[in-house]
Amino acid sequence: MPLPVQVEYEGQRIKVRTFNKKIYRVSHWPIWIWVFFLAPGPLTFDLFAHGFSRGNFTWLVCVLIGTGIAGIRGKLPGVEPAPYILRFTEDRPNPLYRRVCYTFGWADIITFAGLNYAGLAWAAITGVWRMKQIYDYGYFPVYGIVMLLGLLGILPRVRPSTKGEGTERRYFYGSVWAVTLAQTLELILWKAIPAGRAADFAKFGSYTLALFAVGICAAMGLLPRTRPIVPGEMIIGD
Repeated sequence: MPLPVQVEYEGQRIKVRTFNKKIYRVSHWPIWIWVFFLAPGPLTFDLFAHGFSRGNFTWLVCVLIGTGIAGIRGKLPGVEPAPYILRFTEDRPNPLYRRVCYTFGWADIITFAGLNYAGLAWAAITGVWRMKQIYDYGYFPVYGIVMLLGLLGILPRVRPSTKGEGTERRYFYGSVWAVTLAQTLELILWKAIPAGRAADFAKFGSYTLALFAVGICAAMGLLPRTRPIVPGEMIIGD
């Protein structure tokens, strides 16, 4: 039996935005700061393992400057002076800045989630932690493959046209919800549970369960921005 999916109708929208308020634009800037700050994965791994370093600070400054300039010029999703997408069935060219930003977003989501899952599974099976080695050898190959998929326009929200935006956005935000909540849970368990075989199984099991549970909620449209827009309806895309 298919799961009931919540959808969104034009009649539910009181007013369609024709421009983005300053507070709206500023509130979206940190999203892209975080996306690009995470990009050098081994450096990010060291951040969580050992704390903030000079390398992390230098990279953060570069990201702040780069995204700040792009945001002022309206070249970050959600930070534009006005929404680019109003009707998701409209076959419009997908701007380069959107394709680049969402490609990096997908690369962060898939790479961190996949490598963390592999590390947790290895620890649960063998009792040996190899997370550092997994990141050292696996991060850039996986990240590179996702970037290539983005370059080829295969990933949702990264395609040459914005025609499928009404469903593609739910894949992106559903993945963001699942990975963010699951990894936040793991960080808490990492700090709270003493090391041991039982803890290894608990961390792997909780990560798996969190990804699955949040993924189901997103698929049903129960989370913000995960409802499909019914064809022909209006959409604000960011």
